[in-house]
Amino acid sequence: MRLCVNYNKCVMTENEISKYIVDAAYCIHSELGPGLLESVYEEIMYYELTIQDMKVERQKELPVVWDGLKMDLGFRTDLIVEDKVIVELKSIEKVSPVHYKQLQTYLKITEMKLGLLINFNENLIKDGIKRIVNNL
Repeated sequence: MRLCVNYNKCVMTENEISKYIVDAAYCIHSELGPGLLESVYEEIMYYELTIQDMKVERQKELPVVWDGLKMDLGFRTDLIVEDKVIVELKSIEKVSPVHYKQLQTYLKITEMKLGLLINFNENLIKDGIKRIVNNL
């Protein structure tokens, strides 16, 4: 299935990038529905965004820098799109406050301004998409 948008390579804002991500989530959810493993949604989301020539990094480690020392403490994002938007994907019964805090932590560590928390295990995907901002 091809994504229903036509991405052209240009400098985009975080909000413009997020539109492509949300559109991809809608297309994926309408085709597959809820209930699959998170890894399935991640693989397909990665595919849908990369075929639009978007730069997407998967499972990127996020080190914490303390006193000039870079520490790998196990933080890992699902997707980073165009070096501007962090996407955390879930396929769980209910998103809890710890999931929001996780994304807020990633935004703080990277100094990025926008994150999307997407839970595909919702009957309506619009109920599963949450925007988290960091000084946007």
